[in-house]
Amino acid sequence: MIETKNGFRVIAHVVMILLALFCLLPFVLLIASSITDESALIRNGYSFLPAAFDFSAYRFLLMDSNSIVRAYEITVLITAIGTAANIGLTTLMAYPLSRKELPGRNVVAFFIFFTLLFSGGLVPSYIMWTQYFHIKNTLSALVVPGLLLNGFNVILMRTYFTTTIPSEVVEAAKIDGGSEYNILMKVVLPLSLPIMATLGVLVGLSYWNDWLNGLYYVTDDRLFSIQFLLNKMLLDVQFLTSSASAGLSSDLSARLPSTAIKMAVAVLGVLPIMAIYPFFQKFFVKGVTVGAVKG
Repeated sequence: MIETKNGFRVIAHVVMILLALFCLLPFVLLIASSITDESALIRNGYSFLPAAFDFSAYRFLLMDSNSIVRAYEITVLITAIGTAANIGLTTLMAYPLSRKELPGRNVVAFFIFFTLLFSGGLVPSYIMWTQYFHIKNTLSALVVPGLLLNGFNVILMRTYFTTTIPSEVVEAAKIDGGSEYNILMKVVLPLSLPIMATLGVLVGLSYWNDWLNGLYYVTDDRLFSIQFLLNKMLLDVQFLTSSASAGLSSDLSARLPSTAIKMAVAVLGVLPIMAIYPFFQKFFVKGVTVGAVKG
């Protein structure tokens, strides 16, 4: 029996190591390709060990380092503000919907679910946000549209409140004279850290990776997020490369390492998240584990 358990443990460790490598190796290949000479990439293809080192892709992207730094600052700011606001609003909407005594809660839940299936479309949304709410070229343009509140997250948190937090605990708090505010802050939220940690990571990644709001609602380069700025740089490189191929621009444009620049753009976009994720991983894993045990 002991040998069987040890054998299973070895197999489980091997499988987990392989899965970890499958997740890690693409990032290694991405970084290696971003520092590989363009001609070597074209000649030999992608490899984990660069045939010839070349950092010209990063030199090109960091020529305007002030813009990169400012874009990172904007992205960190909107990610922090947006994630906190999203979790707060989601909680404030999900908790009342989890209470069976709330009048009309099924109607409200239907409207929330309806938004997951249908939307007004891009043009009406753009007109509403720019002409009625006047958020164009403001930080609100990067925080509010499409990201500030998500119907799926509301339903997910409501389900967690309903199935995980015992109604007897809430009733006991009411009998003890607790107000709805005190019940939410002192009873419900301390028991809801798993779902809040999980949604916090998912929402934070959505804000960090978003570039569409910048494309639609921001023309002021002082408000460019890092994803939008890097995407803009990539489009500029593609335009210069295609122009050089058509003989419409200088030889310098033709020598731009377009393939390596694409990889470097991805590295600059994902590197900060990879750097800070290990510090938050234990909270995320603990939240998911506790949630699974409670469920």
